[in-house]
Amino acid sequence: MYRQAKAVHRPPGRARRVMKIGIIGAGNIGGNLTRRLTALGHDVSVANSRGPHTLTELAEETGATPVPVEQAARGAEVVVVTVPLKAVPDLPSGLLDGAAEGVAVIDTGNYYPQQRDGRIAAIEDDGLTESRWTERQIGHPVIKAFNGTYAQDILERPRPAGAPDRMALPVAGDDEAAKRVVRGLVDELGFDTVDAGGIDDSWRQQPGTPVYGLRAGVEAVQKALAEASPERPADFRG
Repeated sequence: MYRQAKAVHRPPGRARRVMKIGIIGAGNIGGNLTRRLTALGHDVSVANSRGPHTLTELAEETGATPVPVEQAARGAEVVVVTVPLKAVPDLPSGLLDGAAEGVAVIDTGNYYPQQRDGRIAAIEDDGLTESRWTERQIGHPVIKAFNGTYAQDILERPRPAGAPDRMALPVAGDDEAAKRVVRGLVDELGFDTVDAGGIDDSWRQQPGTPVYGLRAGVEAVQKALAEASPERPADFRG
């Protein structure tokens, strides 16, 4: 049974501090997270599949450090994996070797079988959530966040805590300590969060669900999560 998710405006007792963050993927979401997180003063390394030399412009704009994918997680307390789902199995083995102990891994991915990714049997036939499948590919628990967020909103829609028009984002994951870190980071970025349960519950925020792409506050996000159906819409089936 789905339990009403708990919201947070500012995690109690969390002192703001600089974190080392690795971002794997420099597309719309990865690029804009790089922009915002560096602006907040975090130490950001960014990588993509084409190599650091293709990230010179983003690095000059933001002050982030372009690195090979194999080095993106080195020393990182938070790692953001924001690549197409079909590319996840091609990530280097030992991707998180050298990351900080207890590293929180954010999965922003979505499964688009018809549009991009092709059919993934473990998701279609075995019923794995997209993020559970990603966990198995990279060998580490993930926190699902930002998957239904418009990339431009990361730049344009942050609001201070308590603002009436502050958006809320669903965050799902099994590792409660990592989830707290991620929710705190989302709050710092200017958004409220709603605890959307564990990774096996994260189907509630996959493409085609009421919360996917929803620009709304805490109560509306809670309501949308509660109204989600486990049946994958036809547009998002292979």
